[in-house]
Amino acid sequence: MSRGDSLDDLAAFAAVGREQSFTRAAAKLGVSQSALSQTIRQLEARLGVRLLTRTTRSVAPTEAGERLLRVVAPRFEEIESELISLRELRQKPAGTVRITATEFAIDTILLPKLTPVIRVNPELKIELIVDYGLSNIVADRYDAGVRSGEQVAKDMIAVRIGPDMRMAVVGAPSYFQGRAEPKTPQDLLAHSSINLRLPTHDTLYAWEFQKGKRELKVRVEGQLTCNGTAQMLNGALAGLGLAYVPEGMVEGDISKGRLRRVLAEWCPPFSGYHLFYPSRRQSSAAFNLVVEALRHRR
Repeated sequence: MSRGDSLDDLAAFAAVGREQSFTRAAAKLGVSQSALSQTIRQLEARLGVRLLTRTTRSVAPTEAGERLLRVVAPRFEEIESELISLRELRQKPAGTVRITATEFAIDTILLPKLTPVIRVNPELKIELIVDYGLSNIVADRYDAGVRSGEQVAKDMIAVRIGPDMRMAVVGAPSYFQGRAEPKTPQDLLAHSSINLRLPTHDTLYAWEFQKGKRELKVRVEGQLTCNGTAQMLNGALAGLGLAYVPEGMVEGDISKGRLRRVLAEWCPPFSGYHLFYPSRRQSSAAFNLVVEALRHRR
């Protein structure tokens, strides 16, 4: 007889003792009356004492049964109460949700959309971790990650959280003094560019371009290398070279003349940011709330 079986038998006895009826106890436990009666007889046989006095009209605990009932009934009530509390906790947004994303995704999508959610849910905690390394969210214990749609693995659930995006190649007016603007991606080889080093790559990130069906990757050269796009942008604004960054990050600087854009025809739209998480992930009220708050609505 396993410990689990013994606990089940005690729970059955506690139910009969509370209800003082095999019929009502069997209905609450979801078993037949005959099966419940057999369970109690087996428990009495193992303990070597009679626990219940049965008559045609009622069931009452014996002295031994009363003693056992005083011990086990409150314990099972505590367990049942705690299970109810846990189910209620699952229904309200509480706990911590950890998400890994790039700075630009956090600043332009995650923070703006999650700020009102955080304000009205005091028991909800959000951790936003800047990471350009395309982390394994399962191994690194994240609840979800953010990537462009093309980068999401097929075994993940992906939820679009932003519109389509474009990349932009930009440089400061001071950088272009005495230099011809690049007309094709290959022309970048004659320019000083600001590189991006990703944590999971041994080499520097190759800039990606497309025009029609033609696709190119260019490994640029320059004096400055960063591991984040915000720092690349600052380098470009300082005139240290060309930067390859999300279009939305530089629209204001372009309109104000602080940056000049080149190779725009080589930077077509691509699938925007998606929140992704394992298909086998068990949902919680907190996580579901975050997903719905981030979901992109056209």
